[in-house]
Amino acid sequence: MTEWPGSFGRNRFKQALAKGERQLGLWSGLASPIAAEILAASGFDWIVIDGEHAPNDIPSLLAQLRAMRGGTAEPVFRVPWNDMVMIKRALDVGARTILVPFVQNAEEARKAVAAARYPPLGIRGVAVAMRAAEYGRMADYHRNAHLDTCILVQLETRAALKEVEAIAAVDGVDGMFIGPSDLAADFGHLGNPKHPGVQAAIADGCKRIRAAGKSAGTLTSNLDDAEGCFEMGFNFTAAGVDAAILARAAETIVSRFPKL
Repeated sequence: MTEWPGSFGRNRFKQALAKGERQLGLWSGLASPIAAEILAASGFDWIVIDGEHAPNDIPSLLAQLRAMRGGTAEPVFRVPWNDMVMIKRALDVGARTILVPFVQNAEEARKAVAAARYPPLGIRGVAVAMRAAEYGRMADYHRNAHLDTCILVQLETRAALKEVEAIAAVDGVDGMFIGPSDLAADFGHLGNPKHPGVQAAIADGCKRIRAAGKSAGTLTSNLDDAEGCFEMGFNFTAAGVDAAILARAAETIVSRFPKL
């Protein structure tokens, strides 16, 4: 038997969020262990494996978690929905940081936290010989798992932003992530997250999240915008999407050799 936390070590990303430290991230939707391995060793603090809008399931998540082990980045799995079964399965295969989409209020935030914690703290189902506990070799895993489980809730609507303070007060919420694209759609500006009204709401939401004592996160695909997000007060920002990085880099090569 090995002692907790075993070979996985502590969740440095969760610890950094608790201190309000800046954490640079990246979005990954390629569903590729090779891509995940390359990205995880590139120096990022956290990388989202997207299970909501990318073709990721539990087996592909497991493959990418294995590929990312030993890298600098903490894997963050965005589950498809605030579903206790999916959260449980993701945690069992070794994900420790979960991003839950479309959380609208404190009750939904409490539901996400409960799904990630064993009784009496929550309702996570108990298994023994799963990867998260090093296949049953890690002593005291079940008693201590919540100490390194990180729950991020995603705010994507005007209704959710109205509930910032109530959601922030939920014990076990480690960070609050503002989704700019869905928020823009809810404002009636689909495809235009840079609309002044949307940007004002994002800035206000960030300010209130930080004032409530929680870490604030967001996503952008522009490096200048990522710097601006940090300056605005966001302390965990994803500065790109792997598929877009690949596409733009490929297009840049082609543009250097125009067809005659």
